[in-house]
Amino acid sequence: MVGRTPALKEPQLLNGWLHWLEQRPQEQGRTTLMRRRLGRADEAAATAEECTPGHWNLRCRVHEYGGGACALGTGADGRAVAVFVHDGDRCLWRLDLERAGAEPVRLTEPGPDGRFAGALGGGVIDTAGQRWIGVLEAEGRDQLVAVPLAGGAPQPLHQPADFCGYPALSPCGRQLAWVEWRQPCMPWERSQLWLAAISRQGGLAGARAVAGSIPDEGAAVSVFQPLWAGSDLVVANDRSGFWNLERWPNAAATAGTAEIAATAPADWQPLLPQEAEFAMPQWVFGMATTAWDGKRLLALACHRGRWQLGEVVLDNAEAAAALWRPFEQPCDDLAALTADAGQLACVASGPRIPAGLLELEIASGTWRHTPAAPNPLPPEAISVPEELWFEGHGGLPTQAWYYPPIGGGHPQAPLLVKGHSGPTGMARTGLSLGIQFWTSRGWGVLDVNYGGSTGFGRAYRQRLDGQWGVVDVADCAAGAEAVVARGLASGERLAIEGGSAGGYTTLAALCFTTTFRAGASRYGVADLSALAADTHRFEARYLDGLVGPWPMAKATYDDRSPLQHADSIRAPVIFFQGLDDVVVPPEQTERMAAALRANGIAVEVHLFPEEGHGFRNGATQIQVLEATEAFFRRHFQL
Repeated sequence: MVGRTPALKEPQLLNGWLHWLEQRPQEQGRTTLMRRRLGRADEAAATAEECTPGHWNLRCRVHEYGGGACALGTGADGRAVAVFVHDGDRCLWRLDLERAGAEPVRLTEPGPDGRFAGALGGGVIDTAGQRWIGVLEAEGRDQLVAVPLAGGAPQPLHQPADFCGYPALSPCGRQLAWVEWRQPCMPWERSQLWLAAISRQGGLAGARAVAGSIPDEGAAVSVFQPLWAGSDLVVANDRSGFWNLERWPNAAATAGTAEIAATAPADWQPLLPQEAEFAMPQWVFGMATTAWDGKRLLALACHRGRWQLGEVVLDNAEAAAALWRPFEQPCDDLAALTADAGQLACVASGPRIPAGLLELEIASGTWRHTPAAPNPLPPEAISVPEELWFEGHGGLPTQAWYYPPIGGGHPQAPLLVKGHSGPTGMARTGLSLGIQFWTSRGWGVLDVNYGGSTGFGRAYRQRLDGQWGVVDVADCAAGAEAVVARGLASGERLAIEGGSAGGYTTLAALCFTTTFRAGASRYGVADLSALAADTHRFEARYLDGLVGPWPMAKATYDDRSPLQHADSIRAPVIFFQGLDDVVVPPEQTERMAAALRANGIAVEVHLFPEEGHGFRNGATQIQVLEATEAFFRRHFQL
């Protein structure tokens, strides 16, 4: 099932239709636009239709991780249109959704090599201006640009100091808000909310920062997902220590002209101040934890690693206070919220519920959940995560999700410890068939929210500042030892695995601890110095905060690089690497594997010619699981 279950992304509600992106592993990861009319639950599967069949592959490559490959809006005739990035030529295309038999029309032209020069994505449709507004990344810089819905070259609107994204157009179409950030900071470390008026000529006037912070100035603050709630502007801001919602009442009127926009102060009011996160780390475009249905502010909130869905009930137009009204529904792993005209939808799953589309009628509270694929497991065969708190690095309380093997943990059970990617990310609670693959075969699984993870506030996230390769490693080892101490696993049968940053934590844990007896690295970092020197633009200075300023802190990079300490690894390791990976180049895996072989360590390497950073092909995903299990069983003599 892992190799056949599509990933559902970025649902959008428009004119009584639910649209979403569907990434299909059985089609080598091709992503297509799907839709269905809102209706009864028994109609859902029968009425879903594919808008972009055949060769169309909706994928954005801005900042390499992409996201936001498709925007929906209204064309000149008042009918729904989609504007998307086709990965085949990297160009923008328009599709008239309400015209029978309509074919996509190309809006931008490819270069001499057959592909658009640069990367486009993360945009919105400006109905009044009949154009798409989004991000163009080209020649090592970001720009906000506009592309007419009739087609034409991207027209520059704004040049940020470094990075930009997440444009949000006010309902009246006269203001644009967006997020900017600068190296060496990542957007979840320091970022700013910008606001500008749209002039009669379609340009941006009076652009200025209205919230957040920049490097080396003031307290560290980050913002996430500007949203227009009528004439109010809403954003998640972590100046309280948690990504809480704040509102600028009547910001649309305040920013109505260039002169006012340039001079008026922002009047931010906190909404729902609490120890909960209303945001996520901004790795990709298209993320959404808040939505406006035309009358109500809806939100996703994470408290101690679990997500809720609810309404932010505003007392009145002037009051700063708000109430949180959670909706009754079965899921606690939620993302990609959208709402329109009394309906909401999001991607949702739960410990026993596979990922799918959750739809909810707000007035009645009636919900339905349509999984991306049928659940292949009966309820009694599913291992449900148990919250585990233990003493991590520095004696600080650290959280993980423990999945017992079917039949329960016992002193001889093998345990697989997972380090999530990012490292700025989190271990979530939704049903993972990849995890169930292990628990159904007698393994316990520990999915660790090591120091540096999101979902627990800025202080928890900042534990990893300057300590990558130390805190995450110590927390994964301490979590494994806590499970063993509870009599739930064998200390001689502990394995660790992870992808990307989790692959680095895997290799570092094998280097710098004696806890684990085997490891599996998927496109993992082996040489921090090479990563700092060679990685892509988005993460070019990421390690400044995680390790130290490059190249001044080169000695620290060498101290924490598994490649520099390969002779410390005594456990067998299996590697998986995409040859098209530009985030962690294949050369890192090849050098690490060669160093281990030279030391007489058992090594197995699997290379995938058409995979990049993160495996999209279902056949690849299956091979990774089966090869990893066979490798561990062989070396654990299970």
